[in-house]
Amino acid sequence: MIIRVEYFYYFLGLMLALVALMSFGDRTNPRRWTTGLFWTLYAMVYLVGERLPPAMAGLAMIVMALLAGFGGVRSGKPGVLPDDARRASAAKLGHKLFVPALVIPAVTMAGSTLLKDVRIGELFVLDPKHLTLVSLGCAAVIAVGVACWLTRSTPLQAGRESRRLIDAMSWMIVLPHMLAVLGLLFSEAGVGKAVAQLTTTYISLDSKLVAVAVYCVGMALFTIVMGNGFAAFPVMAGGVGVPILLAKFGGNPAVMAAIGMFSAYCGTLMTPMAANFNVIPTALLDLADRHAVIKAQVPTALPLLGANIILLYFLL
Repeated sequence: MIIRVEYFYYFLGLMLALVALMSFGDRTNPRRWTTGLFWTLYAMVYLVGERLPPAMAGLAMIVMALLAGFGGVRSGKPGVLPDDARRASAAKLGHKLFVPALVIPAVTMAGSTLLKDVRIGELFVLDPKHLTLVSLGCAAVIAVGVACWLTRSTPLQAGRESRRLIDAMSWMIVLPHMLAVLGLLFSEAGVGKAVAQLTTTYISLDSKLVAVAVYCVGMALFTIVMGNGFAAFPVMAGGVGVPILLAKFGGNPAVMAAIGMFSAYCGTLMTPMAANFNVIPTALLDLADRHAVIKAQVPTALPLLGANIILLYFLL
């Protein structure tokens, strides 16, 4: 294959390394050394992560968590265009500003469909094992080029804008990565078996309604804790879904999985741990209340969770 998914990991690592260098050199940031170290460690994960011993990679993540937890990651003042210049440029370009954003889905779909089986000699043009990710990576690079061409800017300015957005999102940009690791740790540690033992010991699951409610509410609660429905699923499926809903009540696995994940998404609406959905938007919009998005979503999430319990009870 010619274009592999690893190339985009390296590209992302280089971008994060550039952000780290800019952070180190930003004297307006009172925590520039710890901020730069944080992004250096994250860049290292993408650049040499496969070559690092697992213990070293784990240590890097622990150091990153400590840096973020003790307030070591702060925003500086990236070298971006003044507001007046940005408004003038936006007014001049008009609807053309949407072109780079539209390039991303268009190129991704084209790569995933039209270039799926294209080869040069014996080699696939795009990595067939990670076709969608590679197509998305190509689309992102092309979109940056189109944006630079439209705005007559340089790739370095694109790097500055990347740093501005990363500074606005801060350490929360790393949270989905961390939570994915947490889900794997929970699975390896046998949390699902522990949940099964606790629920069967303290809750009577002889009633189908109670079992369904425990499963759906558990999916939402574990998602609130871990911020990721995919991390919650193996825990609750292994603890309640498979042994109780499927084995005891003879449920349909497809229905159990689908409505279970939908219940998990109810938890996603109610947790700051799902930072990419609930916290990052407030940072980018500069809202005074950091939990404004969550507060707006709770009145939808709770009734929807109740509806999922009813649906699973009748459709299981």
